[in-house]
Amino acid sequence: MLRARHLVVGLALCWAQASSAFDPFTVRDIRVEGLQRTEPGTIFGYLPVKVGERMTEEAAAQAIRALYATGFFTDVRLEVAGEVLIVTVQERPAIASVEISGSKEFSADQLRAALRGIGLADGRIFDKAQLERAEQEIKRQYINRGRYAAQVQTTVTPLERNRVGISFQISEGEVARIRQINIVGNKAFTESQLLGLMTQRTPGWLTWYSKLDQYSRDRLSADIETIRSFYQNRGYLEFSIESTQVQITPDRRDIFITINLSEGERYTVSDVRFGGDMLLPEAELRRLLRIQPGETFSRERLTESTKAMTERLGDEGYAFANVNAVPEIDKAKRTASFTFFVDPGRRVYVRRVNIAGNTRTRDEVIRREMRQFEGGWYNAEALNRSRRRVDRLGYFSEVNIETPAVAGANDQVDVNVSVVERSTGNLLFGAGFASGDGLILQGSVSQNNIFGSGNALAVQLNSGRVNRTASMSFTNPYFTSDGISAGFDVYRRTFDPSVLGLGNYVTKTLGTGVRLGIPVTDDITVNVGLTAEQTDITTYADSPQRYIDFVNTFGSSNQALFTTVGFAIDRRNSRIYTTRGTFQRAFAEVTIPGSDLEYYRLNYVGQYFMPLTRDITLQLTGDIGYGHGMGGKPLPFYRNYYVGGINSVRGFSTGAVGPRDTDNTALGGSHKMVGNVELLFPFPGLRNDRSVRLSTFVDGGYADESFSTRYMRYSTGLAVTWISPFGPLKLSAAQPLNAESTDRLQRFQFTFGTAF
Repeated sequence: MLRARHLVVGLALCWAQASSAFDPFTVRDIRVEGLQRTEPGTIFGYLPVKVGERMTEEAAAQAIRALYATGFFTDVRLEVAGEVLIVTVQERPAIASVEISGSKEFSADQLRAALRGIGLADGRIFDKAQLERAEQEIKRQYINRGRYAAQVQTTVTPLERNRVGISFQISEGEVARIRQINIVGNKAFTESQLLGLMTQRTPGWLTWYSKLDQYSRDRLSADIETIRSFYQNRGYLEFSIESTQVQITPDRRDIFITINLSEGERYTVSDVRFGGDMLLPEAELRRLLRIQPGETFSRERLTESTKAMTERLGDEGYAFANVNAVPEIDKAKRTASFTFFVDPGRRVYVRRVNIAGNTRTRDEVIRREMRQFEGGWYNAEALNRSRRRVDRLGYFSEVNIETPAVAGANDQVDVNVSVVERSTGNLLFGAGFASGDGLILQGSVSQNNIFGSGNALAVQLNSGRVNRTASMSFTNPYFTSDGISAGFDVYRRTFDPSVLGLGNYVTKTLGTGVRLGIPVTDDITVNVGLTAEQTDITTYADSPQRYIDFVNTFGSSNQALFTTVGFAIDRRNSRIYTTRGTFQRAFAEVTIPGSDLEYYRLNYVGQYFMPLTRDITLQLTGDIGYGHGMGGKPLPFYRNYYVGGINSVRGFSTGAVGPRDTDNTALGGSHKMVGNVELLFPFPGLRNDRSVRLSTFVDGGYADESFSTRYMRYSTGLAVTWISPFGPLKLSAAQPLNAESTDRLQRFQFTFGTAF
């Protein structure tokens, strides 16, 4: 007769509490019952005894605990039949599928990925305790999008082979909006002034896109810090935020924010002193001060002072220099004096320069722009120049440099350069609308970083009504190891200006040229080039008479060999999002004696950027050109300057600003002058988005045969520049200010490109 005894049932994990005890015995066999998916080997692996070993009460208790700990089973029992150990288990069901319905804010795959992170996914073991966590995770995802009223209903359906199907039915509800922001305690500044500093706002005409009317704890913290800086930069040294309340209505659709602040008194600076190991002469440190006795206290200027001193010490190799401004406050007089304590630390040198984030661009392209070298003394100014040079390549949307200390060494740092690459190729389309002309199109293809080498290649294929061009340009910015660039151009251009009202004639130009760029300093480059071209001119019976006379005198085909000499000075802080600095470019184009036509042209372009506030930048641009014939020959009419269009005087058609022939044909001129005054600022609602910028402008300019102002035209308007996911977009809406009846107007203009 087979003797069976029940040893352990259910959740009894302590053998002392079992329903009956047994004497230790030698296991002759082990049998597992109840398995559907789990392999028997899993059970055997957790058992503390094997066949042929003695089974004890302690070993049985260990086996029970181990099998429950796997999470695979809802019930575990051990029984003995003779000398056979029987392990009976009841498996937890497996998840056969996870279905999500009702979600519009997120895709089902996005939510499944979030659930997978907490262990709930197809093929996993089902645990009821995970359902509540899953519901909370889904709700958390919706709360992050401002949908506080989102509801989740979960259904678990048993399936064959011990499986379950899980279904989440989501009711997203309405997006909770910030209906009101109240600021309490302000006296020196109005509530509207302070609200204008905040990124979070109540619903407006662009918040559907920016989402800034949706509450975010991080954005609110940043806004509070902005308000704090605003006050402290205006003398309110003791300003503080006393409390912040965020309330949501019972229907979870409206959010109300209340900020309670204490302004305190306004302080002035009474004295500035120095202490510590100054290392540098006090007179030199005082020249670095941005805050002076008698001025209203400003935290920003105080920070700029400490930063300037720290960077100056960094130029001497003291990478970990610390300058700390300690205040002494006189509340009765409402003054504060500051002592700048200087601690230069140890002088350090750079062990390695590490580069990261460049998935396409080669390391050497970045490394050759670095002005801080491995093995040299740390130099903060050289690091700043390095960052500017890498940023000005135009290949990266972000450039960051960090200098962590080397572990185990107190006199070494590494320079870690991290970049975020941007699209450097462009498929560019330009368009404009003019009465009678319809839509004018042009395009080009360029890649400024071929195969990550830093070399630039541009191919232009244009079959427009005005310009038909086939050209190729190539530039190697490091033709030599010391930074001399070299390039060549090959082009064929057909120009038919009749559509633009510039006269009924056609020029066809075939040319090729080579050029060199010689760096003088980090910011100054001298350019030289040599170009040969042939221009064929076709005139018609209705062509302007002066063009017919030119062809009759000098022929319909002209060859020219000319050299170009120029320089460029680029001191902008960024090519992508410029806020300060200057850019200047000048060049001279002179034909070599022996050319069919001898002439020269001079041109200068200058840009000046100055930040007026944190968000507003003033941009001034000037463009002046002058051309003249030599050897008793005139400047060819097809080398005239033309003014008008989106890149010169907006609001006027391309080339339309200047003298006209008797048939109202625009003639251009040998003299050109264009000026632009532009205020650049963030697009409303997109203050922190560096990809889009709005501007208001005043343009003025003309082309003529002399530097007179009789043909000067002005315009004003708005422009938008957007580095969109589809490519760069530039749009302007302009109103001419002194147009005459014969002028050709083009109030709306844009260019659009696709980046790749």
